[in-house]
Amino acid sequence: MKKYLFVFVLFLGILTATAQTTSTIPFQEEINVFIKKDSIAMPADNSILFVGSSSFNYWKDISNYFPGYAIINRGFGGSSLTDIIHFNQETILKYKPKQIYIYCGENDIAASDTITPQIVFERFKTLYTIIRNHLGNKIPIMYVSIKPSVARWSMEDKFVTANSLIRNFINKQKQTQFLDVHSAMLDTNGEVYKDIFIADKLHMNAKGYAIWQKIIAPTLVQE
Repeated sequence: MKKYLFVFVLFLGILTATAQTTSTIPFQEEINVFIKKDSIAMPADNSILFVGSSSFNYWKDISNYFPGYAIINRGFGGSSLTDIIHFNQETILKYKPKQIYIYCGENDIAASDTITPQIVFERFKTLYTIIRNHLGNKIPIMYVSIKPSVARWSMEDKFVTANSLIRNFINKQKQTQFLDVHSAMLDTNGEVYKDIFIADKLHMNAKGYAIWQKIIAPTLVQE
């Protein structure tokens, strides 16, 4: 009897540990929402994929900005590049997109003073390599530059440096483009526009997304 009780307790402990491990993985719940949505209606292959952090996640009406295009939005939470790398299958590879837009890197720097622009650059290269290894070299990859904001203006120098490192790398790659939304969000004095954000002074309002639309729209792959 004691033997069976021990086995039961051990089994229960394994289940509990597994459940705790799963529940503590950052953004797992949001990924599960994507998985459920896909199980109900899987997006068509060869769509245009937007993947990254909350600046895409908050862009709920993104399809209205690019009418006539099949758009998949897989922005989630305050994700960093490490999160996109971890969930690359669930947020990128499974969709077999014909074009990928990435917005990520801002939260990496915001997460800790120890995260340097060089680290962000290395993380981007890791993600880029994963995409190329699995989806090939012909699919266009578009990196949307790290944006400035009122809330994170103290990090502006790091954002600029990270953008520069990533841009220099992208300029040497084929079928890859750096989209500079950062400069377009600054006024003539080099300060970020104050009226393009919602109340948190971090995420954009419709006026902010209109700036992004003008830069992204000409780069969308035509049907």
